[in-house]
Amino acid sequence: MGRIMALDLGEKRIGVAISDPTHTIARPLRILPRTSRKAVIEALLRLLTEYEVERVVIGFPRSLSGEEGPQARWVRREAEALARSLPVPVVLWDERLSTATAEAYRAMRGGRRREPIDAEAAAVILQDYLEAQRARGWDPSLSGATPFA
Repeated sequence: MGRIMALDLGEKRIGVAISDPTHTIARPLRILPRTSRKAVIEALLRLLTEYEVERVVIGFPRSLSGEEGPQARWVRREAEALARSLPVPVVLWDERLSTATAEAYRAMRGGRRREPIDAEAAAVILQDYLEAQRARGWDPSLSGATPFA
C-alpha cells in the first residue's frame, strides 16, 4: 500500500505532507517554493517516487459558507494541471480552517510564528482526509473529495 501526499497550494509556496504507509498518521514533509510549474511538477514527481505515493490530495479553500471564491477557482485550475502531469489520482479536499488549525497546533507546541506554516497546514488537510476515508471505508468518491480523471 502506497502513501498519500497532501498539498497546500499557495501562490509563493506549496506545503507538502505525507501519510505513513498504513494511512493512519499525516506529517508535514516540506515546503516547495513555487518558481515555475515545471519545477513544481519535477519536485513532486521525485517525491511521488521517493515516498511511493498512490494518491495526491489538494486542499480546496471553500469559504466558510461552502462557496467557491476566487482562491478556490485558482486552486481548482492548478489541481487540474497537476492531475494532467502526475501519474497518480489527484483529489480536492475541503480545507476550511486548516491553516488556523495548524497555527493552533503550532502554538500548543511552542513553535515560532515567523516560520511558514504551509507544510503543517498540508498535514492538517491530509489527517482530515485520512480520518474521513477510514470512517467511510476508503471510498474515493466520498463527498468532499473531487477526483480528476
